[in-house]
Amino acid sequence: MLHLYNTLSRKKVVFTPIDPGMVRMYVCGMTVYDLCHLGHARVMVVFDVVARYLRYSGFKVTYVRNVTDIDDKIIQRAEQHGESIAALTERYITAMHEDEKALGVYPPDIEPRATAAMADMIQMITTLIAKDLAYVGGTGDVFYAVAAFKGYGRLSGKQLDDLRAGERVDIDEAKRDPLDFVLWKMAKPGEPSWPSPWGEGRPGWHIECSAMSTRCLGNHFDIHGGGMDLQFPHHENEIAQSEGATGCTFVNVWMHNGFVRVQEEKMSKSLGNFFTLREILAQYRPEVIRFFILNSHYRSPLNYTEDHLKEAQAALNRLYTALRGLDNEETLLAESIDPVFESRFKSAMDDDFNTAECIAVLFDMAREINRLKVVDPLKAHFLAHSMRCLAHVIGLLTDDPEHFLQGGIEGTDTGLDAAAIDRLITQRLDARAAKDFKEADRIRDLLSAAGIVLEDALGVTSWRRG
Repeated sequence: MLHLYNTLSRKKVVFTPIDPGMVRMYVCGMTVYDLCHLGHARVMVVFDVVARYLRYSGFKVTYVRNVTDIDDKIIQRAEQHGESIAALTERYITAMHEDEKALGVYPPDIEPRATAAMADMIQMITTLIAKDLAYVGGTGDVFYAVAAFKGYGRLSGKQLDDLRAGERVDIDEAKRDPLDFVLWKMAKPGEPSWPSPWGEGRPGWHIECSAMSTRCLGNHFDIHGGGMDLQFPHHENEIAQSEGATGCTFVNVWMHNGFVRVQEEKMSKSLGNFFTLREILAQYRPEVIRFFILNSHYRSPLNYTEDHLKEAQAALNRLYTALRGLDNEETLLAESIDPVFESRFKSAMDDDFNTAECIAVLFDMAREINRLKVVDPLKAHFLAHSMRCLAHVIGLLTDDPEHFLQGGIEGTDTGLDAAAIDRLITQRLDARAAKDFKEADRIRDLLSAAGIVLEDALGVTSWRRG
């Protein structure tokens, strides 16, 4: 039975879909004015795993992840680059798709764009005005009347009086309340705009997700996800907008993944510790990054360090080494999975997607495979198949073991190609056969200096890149 931590109730709950056997899930996606960073990668990987496991568990899933393609930052970046907003956003959407593919992230079932949902936003704002939950301010902008919505703050646990104490209102804002937020902005000269009952303008950020999620999934759906930084005000405002407009419960379960930190500090350009995902991919393979993300519980902070990435690389090496030589057609065609390990794996995932514990199960399987290789090769083959199948549920161990262990990072100089390495290994074996151990050690040291690790076992020498 699947248990999820619900941010709204602040406790784990048994997950019961609104419609039996079906799950509707919405996740806040990227604002496309720059390349993806590690925080974006975490959101993509975490909710990819959620969708994968729900499908593995037999649910029919509709996974929606939006794209914000109109925003103040997008407008500013397009001006800085001297290009159109359409050209800028298309370039970064393409880059985002390339990055998610590299990380083994499946595309969402639906990927709505804000610029294609203007009619839905305008309709929702019109409804909110009619219900006295929104109003046109003195500047012509449309604002949501926060005080008019009962229960505002229940997702984040914030109280209205406490929030007001830290706010101020500029004279020209024309808000009724400092907490009121914009739903529709009047157009400024030179900015993109759309026609509306309140004049030419564009939407505020928060209304986008309310309109796109309800259009794609209905007024009431199962799961809404995103980074913890979106809990307030974005998701709080989504609840106010959506429930205010529809009169329905908006979402049953709210899921938020933890922050990403770099060397225990907040990632930011001002601190000089900001990395795009592509900068990290230039040094580490995509599966290493995915493993690193999944080796922590999704709600925990994720601390990026070089040492942690190297540990992830070494850990994957151990898992792939266990599979080495066992990934044949017979293994892949096996129909069943070891019931004991599968039960442990599912128990971990059913406990609020505890991927770190799932990875611990994979390591237990790897240790047993290495033992069975000596005493019962047939069972080793079967368990290797089971390990592969379970790992695939969370998007790991999808590569060929030899390719993973012997391949380098695409676009980098690995020093020696496979043929050269095999020749040196043959020379080392010949030297050992001739009892020229000094020459054998010299060749091992030469390979080691090039990042090649030799492994002698059962009379066979294999190699991998360190």
